[in-house]
Amino acid sequence: MARSEINRSGEMEVFVEVVQQGGFSAAARACRMTPSAVSKLVARLESRLGVRLVNRSTRALQLTAEGCAFYERAARILADIEDAERSAGAGEDPVGRIRLNTSASYATHVLAPILPMFLELHPGITLDLVQTDMVVDLLAERTDVAVRAGPLKSSSLVARRLGDTAMVIVAAPAYLDRFGEPKTIDDLERHNRLGFGYVRTVDGWPLKTGDTTTTLPAVGRVQASDGEALRRLALGGSGLARLARFTVQGDIAAGRLVPVLEHLNPGDREAFHAIHIGQGGPLPSRVRALLDFLAEHGRVS
Repeated sequence: MARSEINRSGEMEVFVEVVQQGGFSAAARACRMTPSAVSKLVARLESRLGVRLVNRSTRALQLTAEGCAFYERAARILADIEDAERSAGAGEDPVGRIRLNTSASYATHVLAPILPMFLELHPGITLDLVQTDMVVDLLAERTDVAVRAGPLKSSSLVARRLGDTAMVIVAAPAYLDRFGEPKTIDDLERHNRLGFGYVRTVDGWPLKTGDTTTTLPAVGRVQASDGEALRRLALGGSGLARLARFTVQGDIAAGRLVPVLEHLNPGDREAFHAIHIGQGGPLPSRVRALLDFLAEHGRVS
């Protein structure tokens, strides 16, 4: 087929829909095509590129490494086309849907209070908010931006720092009245230490005595999948919890939670980043708008 006869942007658009919709049938509905036509188009694209983009051996859509790379580039190219057309038209306000993945704690204590401002600034943007403390695959989950806590691993992800926060062990006054306030590391052995139900970068509570830092496992009768659940358990008097200070500073100020063992606090801080796919390439204007907004208004401390 001659180069001039190939609708490259059309091929990219269909392939991107296949990835974002999670399969050929859903993409066919979005593109108003038949599943057979979508499958044939992807097959022609693979033949022309000389690589396999999608593994068809499983029910779930599974991209190859080449498919992932092509998807990232194609999505950016289509976003550039969209931005160029909008800039040449009536206005340049970003429009479209953003899928944002973040922890329940960040969503509750940082994002929720500032979201009305973002939506007012960008009336053409809709937000799909997914809350989980687990690290997700941005491509597999079709996520535009993720806000993550902790150190970053080297990858193809691009990160914008949103500050960092201190950590603090807290308990409800009613719990301390019942079981006593721990004063030493040994005292913690007699207390219910609420923890996370998955492996974290720092899997335990670091406590400092002199020049020595000891990491004590958060072994208790209750584990939870996110920090906000642990906060609520602590508020209910279920035990001690070690949490990011920005999530409990209001509770501490109101006397609902009390910091304990502050003299053993090693002063470690947890960094937060807004992450997206791509290495230095152009971003869709809607994603850039959210990243800029979070960098200004969504910082933690």
